[in-house]
Amino acid sequence: MITRRDFARTLSAAGTSALIGLRPVPSGAEPPPETTRIRLVEQGGTCQAPKYVAEDLLRAEGFTEVRYQDVGLNTSKRMKALSSGDADFDLMFAPDLILAVDTAQALIVLAGSHVGCLEIVGTERVRSIRDLKGRAIAVRALGESELLFLAVILAYIGLDPNKDVRLVPHKPEDGARLLLDGKADALIGFPPRPQDLRAKRIGHVVLSGTTDPPWRDQFCCMVTANREFVRRYPVATRRVLRALMKANDLCAIDPARSAKLVTARNETNFDYAVQTMKELPYGKWRDYDAEATIRFYALRLHEAGMIKSSPQKILSQGTDWRFLDELKKELKG
Repeated sequence: MITRRDFARTLSAAGTSALIGLRPVPSGAEPPPETTRIRLVEQGGTCQAPKYVAEDLLRAEGFTEVRYQDVGLNTSKRMKALSSGDADFDLMFAPDLILAVDTAQALIVLAGSHVGCLEIVGTERVRSIRDLKGRAIAVRALGESELLFLAVILAYIGLDPNKDVRLVPHKPEDGARLLLDGKADALIGFPPRPQDLRAKRIGHVVLSGTTDPPWRDQFCCMVTANREFVRRYPVATRRVLRALMKANDLCAIDPARSAKLVTARNETNFDYAVQTMKELPYGKWRDYDAEATIRFYALRLHEAGMIKSSPQKILSQGTDWRFLDELKKELKG
């Protein structure tokens, strides 16, 4: 088992550059961060790996105090922590962020992390998305990201999520049993739930956010920050984002080591974590268009009547791509 100290050795300025083919930032080329404390939201999903892989990278960027704030898994609580200033950064699902901007929460989207994450797994009664009409769909909880993604997908093909399907809220550990017992025809979830179902040969993939168009072309998790933090600490913001983008590359290049850091923080199955690292295109954050993702989902949500703001208003009020544009030039890979 590799230790955190062993892994940290690869995360030195020179070591990271050699590992992922990046040029180190020249000494003195950038001022130190305005604050040396950084607080990220704790969240156990394996797709959130870059937050944990980035811990030592953040220290290398000059943050002497790196905290992970445990606010629970509930999406609204995570949003509240970020917008209130109880946390500084998080990786959040793009449609959730758009809803938050639409309701004037004090956060701002800075970059995309990776595409993929969500999958819909179905029984033999569901062979395509259109087969979901009239069916029972298991979701982790009403008001969570899975349900929002489902609503966007159904609206995209002309189905009403409030009328055309039946939702079955459940605890994460009960999802597989609902499918096996016939109490649900499909299940939607984040890693490691789809990986667990595949390992147990339960159901089949109806839709993959990683491989199926148009979802495969949109970021799933996006780097989000407290708006006031970005305003007050622009140098620190740039340094945090750089650490997170380098962490993306490390997840792609060394899935096993990255998975060990994730599983050290929670009870996630190591093999599922490695599988997630390999399946999600972490290393392609440069190749996808973060602005296009926000525009795409904002348009879908606006058409479905779930937000009042236009896509352009969401972009102008809730995004800031300056730091990302700079880092794409610096971290060419």
